Amino acid sequence: MKKEELVHLHMLLAQLKKYCEETGADCDFKKYKELEISPFQVHRSKDEHKQAIFVLGTELASMAANNNFSGYK
Repeated sequence: MKKEELVHLHMLLAQLKKYCEETGADCDFKKYKELEISPFQVHRSKDEHKQAIFVLGTELASMAANNNFSGYK
């Protein structure tokens, strides 16, 4: 995947994170916040954005599993 695509995916996941925080979903993005990277920091390396995507994706999936989002059947 190209760096530009990774940054775009990072942005989409960050928007989902923001939505979860605004709606009061039970979420903990501690590991993502520890990375201290934003999708707006396009000067950061491809590997840093890739790591942020994996950490943020894992935390979002964990939140979804813990909140039992089973409304979609």
